Amino acid sequence: MAGAALGQGVIVDLSALDRIDSVNAAALTVRVQPGALCGAVDTAARRGGLRFPVDPSSARFCTVGGMAATNAAGTHTLRFGPIRAWVEALECVFANGSRSWIRRSEAPPDVPAIARFGAIASELRDAELRAPSRRSGLRKESSGYGLADWARSGSLVDLLVGSEGTLALFTSLELRLTPIPGATGTLLAAFPTIEAAAAAAAVAAELNASACELLDRTFLEIARLGGPLPVPDDADCVLLVEVEESSAARLAEVAAALATGFRDAGASHAEATLDPARAAQLWRVRHAASPVLAAMGRAAISMQIIEDGAVPPARLPEYVRGVRAALVRHDFPGVLFGHAGDGHLHVNVLVDPASDGWRQRVESLFGDVVVLTASLGGTLSGEHGDGRLRAGALSRLWPAASVARMLAVKQAFDPDGVLNPGVKFPSPGAPALGGPVKYDPNLSPLPDAARRVLDRVQRERIWDRPRLTLLAEESDG
Repeated sequence: MAGAALGQGVIVDLSALDRIDSVNAAALTVRVQPGALCGAVDTAARRGGLRFPVDPSSARFCTVGGMAATNAAGTHTLRFGPIRAWVEALECVFANGSRSWIRRSEAPPDVPAIARFGAIASELRDAELRAPSRRSGLRKESSGYGLADWARSGSLVDLLVGSEGTLALFTSLELRLTPIPGATGTLLAAFPTIEAAAAAAAVAAELNASACELLDRTFLEIARLGGPLPVPDDADCVLLVEVEESSAARLAEVAAALATGFRDAGASHAEATLDPARAAQLWRVRHAASPVLAAMGRAAISMQIIEDGAVPPARLPEYVRGVRAALVRHDFPGVLFGHAGDGHLHVNVLVDPASDGWRQRVESLFGDVVVLTASLGGTLSGEHGDGRLRAGALSRLWPAASVARMLAVKQAFDPDGVLNPGVKFPSPGAPALGGPVKYDPNLSPLPDAARRVLDRVQRERIWDRPRLTLLAEESDG
């Protein structure tokens, strides 16, 4: 999403490493390779009565290696948190080619990268414990390195998860699993203001909801172009909430309490259901805008330029209003949605790359949102990482002391800078937004076969197919 898996030089494609080993039901773990798809891992776990609870909306086609690289989260983060806590061990290839498992339950192995890090670890940890690299009140963070988590746990797993390929490559992972809940229910509610929705999201968090998703009016307007929605036409925003409990009786109690709390918060409409079929219908609203956006063509391309900001949940209304105003100020339509319970918002900016000055306006929009996010104590990345896109803004969101400690970590693990240069920390002279934007009509065209493959992926929405496999099919054809 933020350009963390591409750049100049050697590109390492791990999509073919997709093995999923047998689930260890006693230990509640499973060992997988990095190219395994999240949805496939969850399916394997469910065959044994378990599940993998970290579920991005892209679970059908995102890889667990990529998820660990960015500390990915998802719909159920409100209850289960991001992937960092669900990684038990990582098999890593370090910058000099050495390969070793890093486990939570064992002392770090004797490899050069870890030895270099060990030489500065005590000083780093003392500094982190005094002034943690963590923003107060923020529930999700995928920017920088997980220094605060590492300092608290002492486990290198917490530091490596979220490092975006800049400290090591992951060639295998051991993931924790959790039992399947006894009963689930869904509540859809509409609100006249974002403030009312934020108050209701706080109620959902207090009642230990597993998910609480926000669909802004900009999202609803686009989604309605694809057909009617089970939402009042005058709604400013919608919350979709999921509740998990051990029994149907307990679930009914919590669902009723949620509906009451939402109406007290100002909901103009609320529908609760314990029926799985109806719940699936309601959750389809969460994805209703995607087909419409995909059909708009190149005159309104959805660019993920400011797509991952998170703020303390209480400040979400200010963030939504600020982003809406910035879009208007720079003359861009946009679609807003995200994880209300976590104060986390995704924004799809709709850009016509044939229009005059679009690149400058996009850069100005990005700059305004950086200022807004910093003023609210937020992060530019709740779950997708810094990549190249946000690398240049790292020093504007983190204190200088935290950035210095992160650079020291990078130097210890990768002194020659061969692992994903330009990611997290900008390369010298890197342009704004980290480099070229793939939709820029002034870029050199891709080879015809590659262009056809990528157009096919977009047209057929086959995001779960490895691109090199599709390219081989194209060549054979």
